[in-house]
Amino acid sequence: MFRILILSIFLCTNLLAQPTPTEEIDAFWKEASRTVKEGDYLGYSATFHEEAILVNGISGNSYPIQTALDGWQQGFDDTKFGVMEAGVEFRFSERFHGAEAAHDVGIFRYFSQKDGEEPQEVFIHFEALLTKSTGTWTVLMEYQKSIASQEEWDALE
Repeated sequence: MFRILILSIFLCTNLLAQPTPTEEIDAFWKEASRTVKEGDYLGYSATFHEEAILVNGISGNSYPIQTALDGWQQGFDDTKFGVMEAGVEFRFSERFHGAEAAHDVGIFRYFSQKDGEEPQEVFIHFEALLTKSTGTWTVLMEYQKSIASQEEWDALE
């Protein structure tokens, strides 16, 4: 009987210690930021579902994420090899998180600076639809809606 009680306490403690979907998704965005900062192209690519779509409201186009990743790879390589510094930060205005699906709305701030050049910074309104499969969160759809302002960014602090 004592063993059953101990086992029950152990199982309940482990269940209570499991991260919430929001904690998992916060870790997901932190990892995405790390990959950009370190120029980890493969790591960044892994944050997307293999069939993910990028919707670009700025250019009025949508395409498979691989097309976007192909265009971004040089920036990752330049960052990895010290030709430039880059980073991305995320702030959110709406978050809907379930155990296997999530939708985040907010602004991301992307910044970069190549050696000998002026720093570049852009704020983008975005939405992301994520799914959790085999224990891993990935983006199914990223919608880069429009350019945001510094003031809009600051309002999400």
